[in-house]
Amino acid sequence: MNAPTTSGTSETAVAIAKALSDPIRLRMLQVLAAGRAGCCTPSPADSTLPPEPPEGVCVCEIQALFGLAQSRASYHLRILREVGLVRETTRGKWNFYRLDEAALQAGLAALAQATGVAPQEP
Repeated sequence: MNAPTTSGTSETAVAIAKALSDPIRLRMLQVLAAGRAGCCTPSPADSTLPPEPPEGVCVCEIQALFGLAQSRASYHLRILREVGLVRETTRGKWNFYRLDEAALQAGLAALAQATGVAPQEP
């Protein structure tokens, strides 16, 4: 039998599990892992953004993919951001989100430790 988990590991595991408990948020992670489609790439005349393409997926892309209102998409992304699974970057009037793969791996490891299940090797 494995040793009991620490309180911090248990709290992390619970937070990650809650964040991943919604099918929409799981699908959002898949979209963020795949990258952006480019629906809101700004025009060259827009001086609010640097010329390089932004990193991540725009919230408007997520809205379109999931048929969500802006407030609902932002709610789900906030949950993922608060547990550290996604990173947000604001560029001009656009918000872009990207998957934090290291945080996802750490969260999955915390879940494995909290349940006493050894993580599977890839």
